[in-house]
Amino acid sequence: MRTLLDANALIAVILDEPAMTPVLALLREGNAAMTAANVVEVYDVSSRREGLPVDRVAAVVEPLFAGVIEQVVVDPAMSRRAAEIRGEHYHRAKRALSLADVILLAAAAPADRVATSDSAVLAVAAELGIETIELPPSG
Repeated sequence: MRTLLDANALIAVILDEPAMTPVLALLREGNAAMTAANVVEVYDVSSRREGLPVDRVAAVVEPLFAGVIEQVVVDPAMSRRAAEIRGEHYHRAKRALSLADVILLAAAAPADRVATSDSAVLAVAAELGIETIELPPSG
């Protein structure tokens, strides 16, 4: 079983947030993966919102892709599925799903699970029949 990590999972590791411990446990289990869109979101949130230098973020993130986390390539079929998910489930006030969120959900194969603290992603994953691991929210 592969575990797809949402951006907030790696952000928790970078910022030493409450989800760091369960995320590190998932990484030790093996079979962790992330989409390219979620990796971009890790850099964006960590640098733009949190003010961390990109080099500091890279020092944590990039070694993980050297064997610990599989990077999932977003192909045309996955892109189409992500657009369908966003079209069916997005609501600006109630379910503000980002493009990275719907790409994460579109990447999930039947045997995969998604690890996130995002309530909208958890709700849509449940509706789509995707197994989830609810991570603690950020501090």
